[in-house]
Amino acid sequence: MGHRPGSVRRVIDLHTHSDRSDGSETPERVVELAHRAGCSAVALTDHDTLEGLPRARARAVELGIRLVPGCEVSCVPVAGGGLHVLVYFVDDPTGPLGVELDRLRDDRRTRNAALADRLAELGIPVTVEQAAAYAGTAGGVGRPHFARAMVAMGVVADVDEAFARYLGNGAVAYVPKGRLTVADVCALARASGGVAVLAHPASTGLEGDDLAAAVAGMADAGLVGLEAVYGRYSPRRRTDLGNLARRFGLVATGGSDFHGVTKPDLHVGTGTGDLRVPDRVLDQLEAVRPPG
Repeated sequence: MGHRPGSVRRVIDLHTHSDRSDGSETPERVVELAHRAGCSAVALTDHDTLEGLPRARARAVELGIRLVPGCEVSCVPVAGGGLHVLVYFVDDPTGPLGVELDRLRDDRRTRNAALADRLAELGIPVTVEQAAAYAGTAGGVGRPHFARAMVAMGVVADVDEAFARYLGNGAVAYVPKGRLTVADVCALARASGGVAVLAHPASTGLEGDDLAAAVAGMADAGLVGLEAVYGRYSPRRRTDLGNLARRFGLVATGGSDFHGVTKPDLHVGTGTGDLRVPDRVLDQLEAVRPPG
């Protein structure tokens, strides 16, 4: 994806979700929103699945926008927060990463059944089937869909309250799920021809030297990038994370983390309004892809 001297450089969005996982819009609609926002490329990065990529790619071809195939994988946390890794340039469901994602989805189904049981014990009879009504696919059901069902039932006022009171990490109805280590995801990504990037670093719960030490370890494990320009981050945090990425030789990537109705403040291509990820970031990621 080269550029002529003096050519206009356009923006991209390397972090979006569709209804194949916990977003509310179809894969095609995510691509359409990226095109409307003026993006030259968009990555569909649904949680633990590559299912939406063929549909997104077909629409991208029609609109003349580049689709970057990928996914977002939950990992064993390094602190009290969450740790997610974005994988790019992988779309083969039969490859090493694709096979592992199948196993994770099986684990998700077991977790969903346990979550429904836990909510029933708390007097909140939300079934997996009710949650699935808010998901685009039965295999993509997760906590956000339970949250939306709880809102519809009048148990909580909104999705944020559902997570704060019941579904969030450590909350009364929380059920842990199987997770890979960052090293696992990096190895699977590389074996599948892709690259691994740390998503929304602040969500790890680490700051300062602790975050730097964790990032150093992840870089040693094969991480190639860090999501510095994230939809909800302030300009100061983005600058600090960009500096952290450069300190360890990582690509400073960015994306909106668009989910649709469950994160209504985040929009494809623009985040909360000031997101601008230059397309040179995609060139940089291409440069560190494994050969072959």
